[in-house]
Amino acid sequence: MKIMRDVSSLVVLLLFALIVVCMIVLLPMTATKVLVLLGIMVVLLLCSRLSSFDWQRTAILGSFLMVLLLPVIFRSESGPLAEADRTLVIITPHNEQIRTEFARGFELWHERKYDEPVSVAWNVPGGTSEIRRMLQAQFSAAIKEGREPGGDADLVFGGGSYEHGILKKGVRVLIDGEPVVESITVPGDLDESFLLGIYGQTMIADKHLFDPEQYWYGTALSAFGLVYNRDVLEDLGLPEPRTWDAMVDPRLRTWIALVNPSQSGSITTAFETILQRRGWKLGWQILRRASANARDFSASSLKAPTDVSQGDAAVGVCIDFFGRYQSQAIADHGGGRRVGYIDPMGDTMVDPDPISILRNGPDPELSRRFIEFVLEIPGQSLWQFEPTDVPIDELGPRSFALRRLPVNRRMYTEYSERMIDQIDPYEDAQFPEYPDRAMRAFIAPIFGAMAMDNHELLMEAWDAIVSHPSYPDDSGVVTAAMVADPQLKRMLQAFDAMPEVPAPDGSSISLENAQGRSVSKAGWLRGGWDGKGLWSTDAEPGRVLGQQFRDFFADRYRQVLDIASGSESSNE
Repeated sequence: MKIMRDVSSLVVLLLFALIVVCMIVLLPMTATKVLVLLGIMVVLLLCSRLSSFDWQRTAILGSFLMVLLLPVIFRSESGPLAEADRTLVIITPHNEQIRTEFARGFELWHERKYDEPVSVAWNVPGGTSEIRRMLQAQFSAAIKEGREPGGDADLVFGGGSYEHGILKKGVRVLIDGEPVVESITVPGDLDESFLLGIYGQTMIADKHLFDPEQYWYGTALSAFGLVYNRDVLEDLGLPEPRTWDAMVDPRLRTWIALVNPSQSGSITTAFETILQRRGWKLGWQILRRASANARDFSASSLKAPTDVSQGDAAVGVCIDFFGRYQSQAIADHGGGRRVGYIDPMGDTMVDPDPISILRNGPDPELSRRFIEFVLEIPGQSLWQFEPTDVPIDELGPRSFALRRLPVNRRMYTEYSERMIDQIDPYEDAQFPEYPDRAMRAFIAPIFGAMAMDNHELLMEAWDAIVSHPSYPDDSGVVTAAMVADPQLKRMLQAFDAMPEVPAPDGSSISLENAQGRSVSKAGWLRGGWDGKGLWSTDAEPGRVLGQQFRDFFADRYRQVLDIASGSESSNE
């Protein structure tokens, strides 16, 4: 049987076959690529058996298929993704830069250590608070429907210790009138000697470095501070910030960038830092004035550093590595020293950034290996080393300077000269002056009512106060006790007033002391006073309390304006 219809077609086919063979021999081929190329050859050879066949068209078709499949043939093999049979699914609030470096680093580390390729798949539904609410809803729904909860993801990576503590507590669902409690995460059960080698201690100041029952492990250390734009501050005639008080300067009206704490765990912790460092009364005075100076309230903790870097805000509150990273990114792209970041000296707190294993995750073994990688030097070096394409010891990031503080103590004793930020949080961490866990529960409802829901009234009241002829030329916190003018004193008293909480016996509970906060938290925010007549049976107590707070603050801001205009009622 005649195979070839003309010599030129035979030459084309032979050249095509020669190219395929050279690719197989010379390129780092995988089984998938070899099968694709051989498949093309088999199809062409079968076609050659046909009695009527145009080999010129076949050669063109073969060349077209070759070009079409080039992305498969030349796909990058920088990591083991192409042939990975196991995929680790991680839920995280972390940014793209962190995700990129830790996925690449873990995939290469795992293949070197276990001779097995794996891949990492990220799920980024939002900030830590949104992730927690999503998981709580998913687990609650599964339990109500009689399904086994979990199974969609392996780990939660990132967020503060508070949020991971809530995941440990899990969800409580009533089934046939009986409460069913199920934790969202499970203990990692890592060897205690391994943890001792990583952390060297169990606490940093008043914070656990890892959960005593191993439901979560700190992977990095976070502080909280101020990101600022030097150019904008210079235009406003203001110095660089050094303390939280910098945000209260009236010249910064509309120039402060803040974030909604109900949508960001890191910002809630930053506000908690101010309250635990300065106390309940002064802390809220700072936050109220900063809110009056705020241009708006973002839904993402990434927004404040971005607004500051773009010159839309002068100062913003953020977690340390967002501020440092933004400063680094601007400098790397030719922006010079326009953006800076500062941890207020002696005025911040350190909080571990944890990782937790999810209940019923698809691959518990791979989850523990990822935690092992993150805690050991190969993972810890990603947080602080300068990026380099060709590392001398396989340590550090390849593309991005992440600017986070490692949790592994060896990083500070053996690798400190290679760290970008010469900071040792283990040396600098201090206990807060006003420690109280109950403070955090009131941050979102009070801040929302005080600042966000009444922002226009707040700004008008603040403008009236700072425009008063007797308002002192002072960039710090000015309170009623510091002024002599009777009118301005009354305005400041109304402005700084804080709401009390109704109790079942008809009395009111002050939130200014720890006992009052603890009792009110248990009664209102944890449902301890359910059925006591403080809210209707179909109402959510937190929302009811929030509305009372909103009405209180709105009334006080209007009172400031009435005093300023001289129309204050006689019974005030």
